[in-house]
Amino acid sequence: MKIYDFDGAKNVSGDCIHRARTAMRLSQADLAARMQVNGVTIEREAISKIETGDRFVTDYELMVFAKVLGVSMDWLVKSDTGGQ
Repeated sequence: MKIYDFDGAKNVSGDCIHRARTAMRLSQADLAARMQVNGVTIEREAISKIETGDRFVTDYELMVFAKVLGVSMDWLVKSDTGGQ
């Protein structure tokens, strides 16, 4: 299977995830813990890679990120908004 990048990144949501997380004053470890409480097994290192665009984000992870961060999935994938 061919893996594609978009503008050099493996996801378009990492920057928005980072902005929402820091706005909530959560560490990457705190976010990982909240994700795990909501059924998604993810480690702090994976959060870091997502935020830097070095890891893909699955649809179910995106759904739980939106829930935990209190934003819409649409907001997380809008690369032109630059955040909230």
